[in-house]
Amino acid sequence: MFLSAGVAALVAAASLVTPVAAAAVVCNRYCDGRDPALAPADRVPVTASIYGRVLKVHVNDTDAMGWASIENGQAGDEVWLDRSFDGGRGWAGGSKLGYTTAGRTGQFNVDDWGTNGVGALRACGKAGDRAEIACTAWTRSTWNAWDRRTAAATALMMRFDRGTGLFDTNGWWTGANALTAIIGNIQRSGMNSYRYAIASTYDKQVNAALGQFRNEYLDDTGWWGLAWVAAYDLTGDSRYLNTARADADWMYAYWDTRCGGGVYWNTSRTVKNAIPNSLYIQLNAALSRRIGGDTVYRQRAQAGWNWFQGTGMLNGQNLVNDGINLTTCANNGDVTWTYNQGVLINALVELNRLTGDAAALATARRIGDAMTTSGYLSPGGILREPNEPDACSGDGVSFKGAAIRGLGVLNAATGGAYNAYLQRNADSAFNNDRDTLDAYGSHWAGPFRGTNHGCQHSALDLLNAA
Repeated sequence: MFLSAGVAALVAAASLVTPVAAAAVVCNRYCDGRDPALAPADRVPVTASIYGRVLKVHVNDTDAMGWASIENGQAGDEVWLDRSFDGGRGWAGGSKLGYTTAGRTGQFNVDDWGTNGVGALRACGKAGDRAEIACTAWTRSTWNAWDRRTAAATALMMRFDRGTGLFDTNGWWTGANALTAIIGNIQRSGMNSYRYAIASTYDKQVNAALGQFRNEYLDDTGWWGLAWVAAYDLTGDSRYLNTARADADWMYAYWDTRCGGGVYWNTSRTVKNAIPNSLYIQLNAALSRRIGGDTVYRQRAQAGWNWFQGTGMLNGQNLVNDGINLTTCANNGDVTWTYNQGVLINALVELNRLTGDAAALATARRIGDAMTTSGYLSPGGILREPNEPDACSGDGVSFKGAAIRGLGVLNAATGGAYNAYLQRNADSAFNNDRDTLDAYGSHWAGPFRGTNHGCQHSALDLLNAA
């Protein structure tokens, strides 16, 4: 896929070769150090060069192992592997693995199956008579990465912090979206390797903040409630559904009659806007469909939509503005963020499934058509967030994931009405906005400028939907 990454790094020797910690030997199908001559496969996805030498990472996809070589040099040239379990940000998984002057290292495992370490390898080396060091880009095997979707899911799981159960250490509402994307990938691809993330997140975080994934932000609570509905659908574990109910009830506690109804954005009761109310409709409708004999959540979902329609937040262009002015109780004319479109679409499809309300589905279709044809939100037919950053920074890079997830749900409900749009975006992101680990950036039209879990789950949501 990537024939050469060129020189990924040229740095002073002392700054690169000092290990973070002594690497533990990893044993999966085979243990680290296995002879490359025994490898049944040899794929070279990345290379680098330095002073005429060529550094290569060789990947044995059959056994999910790799080794490094340095070629076109002379006796005394040095080569080794680095292994990372956090997407190449650090290499506590091992530095200078297999260090040798013999031209090639032994084979080392890419992942650590025993500890759920999702790994990557790179080759580093130097000419024997020079101080400078070169490294290839990071790469991995096709284990749990056999197509676009699974490769993107695996790249996202490289950012899963096994200590906190969150992504990039502390992602909160964006972590709920990342977990939802992983669950969606399991349902879409059948790859069950990362199911452990569901219970891990739950067990480590259920007592955080106000407990049961509630906090002072009602939209955060809604995101988590929907993540646990998805977890319940996949696992059948009732504790996830019970938490989703607790989240919906917490949101309902912040519904009042100011401006005729609606839930607030946070517990300070100073803002009513689109995103918590769209999540409120979706979560309550989803719960009602899953709780036999329910009328409470059904009524809340319907009341939420009835109120939303009267606010004018869905404007004359069939796009959703950010919120309402609490003085005038009218549309505040603020930005039409992508997720405001996609989450309301998702809510309306869920409401249609619950009640059979054809008008709800028709409204979702109008919003979907507007989002996908808007020169503002879809320039050149590729979804773009207003003020989209070059770097993957802040939590706004999660917005497109929620937007495209909702469009994917509508696409399924309408028999593929948005297939072409979804495929165009997926192809563009795959061709223009990813690195050698199938990590994606913020610009689906390209170029790739870096990644984080928000950018990555958004791309995974896209690939799940396409």
